[in-house]
Amino acid sequence: MGFINNIREKSPLIHFITNYVTVNDVANATLAIGASPIMTDEINDAPDMQNICNALVINTGTLNKNTVVSMIESGKRANELGHVVVLDPCGAGATPYRNEVIKKLMDEIKFDCIKGNISEIKALANVSSKTKGVDASEADQATRKNLKDVFKFAKDLSKATGAVIAITGVIDVIVDKNTAYITDNGCKEMRAITGTGCMTAGVIAASIVANRDNRLEAVLNSIVAVGLSGELAKEYAKGTGSLHIGLIDELSNMTDEKIEKGAKVEKFEI
Repeated sequence: MGFINNIREKSPLIHFITNYVTVNDVANATLAIGASPIMTDEINDAPDMQNICNALVINTGTLNKNTVVSMIESGKRANELGHVVVLDPCGAGATPYRNEVIKKLMDEIKFDCIKGNISEIKALANVSSKTKGVDASEADQATRKNLKDVFKFAKDLSKATGAVIAITGVIDVIVDKNTAYITDNGCKEMRAITGTGCMTAGVIAASIVANRDNRLEAVLNSIVAVGLSGELAKEYAKGTGSLHIGLIDELSNMTDEKIEKGAKVEKFEI
């Protein structure tokens, strides 16, 4: 199935309530993959924006009390309309307020996908974690030795929320209540670029909209697409600045054929 082709054919409109550190990169990555972004977090505007959009992405990176209200009301409207909703729980586990907000979002909104680093997902699953603000702790990283444990808490969180759980890191883990995929596309230099995770959330939203009958694989292909774009860009990048631009260039040139050829994926029944 042509996951990328489907995005470009349908060109979904994605509404983002995201953090202001990476908002421009998110918009450009969304455009590069073939979707269209719109950013608004004003309470008098954001919920109504769902009337013309296909999906909503909520990112908790730069919280304030005004945008939290917009997140909740926009999420409820998206649910009413049957739209795709993606949560990027940026910084989960870092502070009591952030944890309280994310819990409220998860209590009041149904999400199609929850994507975060392993420390963030552990915090949501009430598993002990060692978050470093918005970054995953090295002690938390998924490895071949602890995959069984990672699958367990991710599966439990998927069953509790109904969402596909996507854990990004050195090894990426994508889980629903029955199946797990792992991928190791990407390069270590991507960790030095702010916003790769935020960009990935937009690609995920667009892919789910365009491939509603294959939600788990839509998330998988999105994560592979971003990681593979980083790999390809690294071949000619001179540093993290040109890698940053190259990543978006490669996303704009990504094809289903490139994904099929370059994906490093393993599947597990859990």
